Amino acid sequence: MIIFEESSRYPQAEQGSVATIGKFDGVHLGHQLILDQLKEVAKRLSLPSLVILIEPHPEEFFAKGSKNCPARLSTLKEKCELLESFGIDFVYLLKFNQETSELSADSYIKDILVDGLGVAAFVIGNDFRFGHKRAGNFKLLQRKGIEFGFEVIQTASYERNGYRISSTFVREQLSNGDFDLVEQLLGRPYSMKGEVEKGRQLGADLGFPTCNVNPARRRIPLHGVFACEVRVGDRYHKAAVNIGYRPTITEEGVAQLEAHILHFDENLYGKTIEVIFRQKIRGELKFDGIDALKKQLNKDVRLVREIFG
Repeated sequence: MIIFEESSRYPQAEQGSVATIGKFDGVHLGHQLILDQLKEVAKRLSLPSLVILIEPHPEEFFAKGSKNCPARLSTLKEKCELLESFGIDFVYLLKFNQETSELSADSYIKDILVDGLGVAAFVIGNDFRFGHKRAGNFKLLQRKGIEFGFEVIQTASYERNGYRISSTFVREQLSNGDFDLVEQLLGRPYSMKGEVEKGRQLGADLGFPTCNVNPARRRIPLHGVFACEVRVGDRYHKAAVNIGYRPTITEEGVAQLEAHILHFDENLYGKTIEVIFRQKIRGELKFDGIDALKKQLNKDVRLVREIFG
């Protein structure tokens, strides 16, 4: 899969593309259905499949420095890895900034879709809005498709028990701690990946050394302590994982993921691990002091051992 950041640098511009657009946060089953449609049309037209990936999310851009935006299910790197695993040929990273937010709907279509990406078919939901003040819609795309000679194909929606699968619905189920349902919605267990960083060593001082990972998102979708599996290379280990803002030991308000891997003493600094969430133990708490924190950590780890048998 080839990733590029300027529509003018699409390497198959003369050949054209079959494209779709979105944030693809979580790359859930609803997204996967769209990707299947995209690949089917691309195969029919003998053209490359292309995902226009909006980064950052518009809600994050308009929230500026605050955390007043939806929690992110996937980082950009995680999204791209998933899109590649589903056989997408190209990803165009559409940088959402002030200039993009002021781009007219007509310019969106002419400059990006037609002149930049040579779109022969555009797979999109009928509720999609785009351009300055969200002036562009499905009907405008249909009219412009006739004018410029590209197909506009409506995406199918994926429902489960009467609920439309969306990133918002996945976030709600994560918040509820229903990891079995989340796995069904994603087609895989929910996980976070990241490089292990050197922390303050407080966990080691308390007798619970941890692998520290920056969740790398404005808002995290999970808070608390969880029974997890940690994948290191092709090996899986049981772990007690805390993700949140560590209110007992810091006032910085920076999210951190800390994984205490059971029966493990290897140095993982600089290595990428995947943390797979299996069951919630408790919510994030602020303790009166380090002794109270240590006492609770003992309880957490003991419970994780029991969960995994």
